[in-house]
Amino acid sequence: MLTTISSRRMPRLLRYLDPRRSLASALGWLIIALSLVFALVAAWWLGGMARTSLMQQHSRQLVLSADQLGAGLDQALASRLQSVRATAAMLGTGLGTDTPRAQRAVLDELQSAYPEFTWIGLADAKGRVVAASDGLLEGSSVAERAGFAQGLKESWIGDVAVDKKRPPLPGGEAQRTVDMTTPVRDPRGRAVGVLGAQLSLRWARNYAQGLRETLHLHDAAQALVLDRKGVVLIGPDALQGKRWHSTPVNATNLIDAAQVVTGDGTHSPVPAFERLASGQVVLVTRTEPRVGSALHTLGWRVQLIEPADRAGQRADTLWLRILWGSLGLGGTAALFGVLITRRLTRRLTDLTRAVQNVGRGKAQHVEVPSGIDEVARVGAAFAEVLGALQLERGELRTLSSELEQRVATRTREVERLAKETRYAAMVRERLKIARDLHDTLAHSMMAMLTEIRLLKKLHVHDPAALPDELVHAEQAAHQGLKEARAAITQLRFNAVRDVGLGAALADAIKLFSERTGLVVDYSSEPRAASLADERAETLFRIVEEALRNVECHAMASLVRVSLRDAADRRLELSIEDDGVGFDSSASHPGHYGLVGLREQAQLIGAELSVQSAPHAGTTLRLALDMGPDIWS
Repeated sequence: MLTTISSRRMPRLLRYLDPRRSLASALGWLIIALSLVFALVAAWWLGGMARTSLMQQHSRQLVLSADQLGAGLDQALASRLQSVRATAAMLGTGLGTDTPRAQRAVLDELQSAYPEFTWIGLADAKGRVVAASDGLLEGSSVAERAGFAQGLKESWIGDVAVDKKRPPLPGGEAQRTVDMTTPVRDPRGRAVGVLGAQLSLRWARNYAQGLRETLHLHDAAQALVLDRKGVVLIGPDALQGKRWHSTPVNATNLIDAAQVVTGDGTHSPVPAFERLASGQVVLVTRTEPRVGSALHTLGWRVQLIEPADRAGQRADTLWLRILWGSLGLGGTAALFGVLITRRLTRRLTDLTRAVQNVGRGKAQHVEVPSGIDEVARVGAAFAEVLGALQLERGELRTLSSELEQRVATRTREVERLAKETRYAAMVRERLKIARDLHDTLAHSMMAMLTEIRLLKKLHVHDPAALPDELVHAEQAAHQGLKEARAAITQLRFNAVRDVGLGAALADAIKLFSERTGLVVDYSSEPRAASLADERAETLFRIVEEALRNVECHAMASLVRVSLRDAADRRLELSIEDDGVGFDSSASHPGHYGLVGLREQAQLIGAELSVQSAPHAGTTLRLALDMGPDIWS
């Protein structure tokens, strides 16, 4: 039926638009033709002017962005160099009087303020590192490094170098740093040391990316930082680490578009279009750092690149918009007139009112206007979106309920695991206390039990010897009390954590040798001796237990204790004696010495081996894998 009515109206509309049948139609067609001609001419002229103006404005914006990017990066580098200088000035007033711990505290404070410094160290005038962050390289010499010689004279920034002492970054990329040194001067102005710092290049990349986002550069524009050799330090993955190579593009239209008008009316050929080795044409904007700046000292240059098609895309889009806008406005004004406009406005108003009713909650759906024009399509699209939103809202409510149930279940599971973790910690603590009791009270009680048995025999066979043995028993009791107090002291204080494993073993072995009169040959290597963590405490207790066994059972005259770092990042500890030995393969019921040693070794993941035979002495060896974080 609708098709029949439309077919009846079409001949009437055609007769109305036929200029041969109506003067108004003829005037209308004339207005349409003139409007289209004027629209084309205006669009072509204005579009060309707008395109040129927009390209020049875009070029000026790129130059300004490149300058701001270079200035921001230069200021960031300068501020960090200035912080190193300020720290050097503060250290210069106390160098020679402050302790290494106080100096290290100053360096750690600087590193906490600037985490991008991977290492900070203070060296004296001879090049020996007296203090460093995390204690790394302390005691070593840096006199042969170029940065030290320059740092004694003035502030110095070196080239990018690979830090081989640190593990690579995620993805296998090696850590690269920039060295900074500055002299440390005493109150008289004499250089008495050098303060050096290593600045992570990865920080410079992140900082440049942050500046790029702050300047609101679009995704197509890429920021690059090149070193003095033209190698890309910061930039896209495809160009990073490669030497920059490009050739100028002599296309007149591209070069003219890229020229920037300066204040005196002249043109500056920056930025310029260049062709990369891959064949891509890009718009390159370069900025040279000012003389004396941090970037100038490093020899770094900042530049922005943008694909040529992307650089002219906005101008072409604006030109097309002007063209089609002019044509559309002219044709619409001449062809449709006030009546059609009024009709479309009325229908759009009805649709807006329906949408507002939905937003206010007065209605749940929108009636789609009839027809196939924009108003009808917008109404249909909004009705579809509204239906989808209502459906998603219901699904979200269901999902929210399910998530709440899952959270409650996971919460109960976490609480159960927390209880199990607390119980496991209690069990570990009980085992530790049991080992400590065995290492102290058990040995003392065994000595006292031996004395009591001897006193009972002497009471029957040799009463005259009782006084001397009572003195020995009293001494054993005092020794047991001393060991118990020492065990309590070890629970309160930890010498291994304070001075390191090597120094703590040296003190314990010295006391053992003075108490027993045995000759003890002790040797340790520096890196192994510097261990001072929980594993070091366990190793210390193992050595104490082994020396007690030597004292009580071995009847030895010589003991050797060795602590060294072996290949493959392993620490090796060995204790040897020339005593009576025992059968290591036989079981010993009621004796928990070896059992305790094995338990302690298992706690830290160490391998323990005991070699002994009757009248052949005893050798105890322990190997511990320290991992790359200790020896790096």
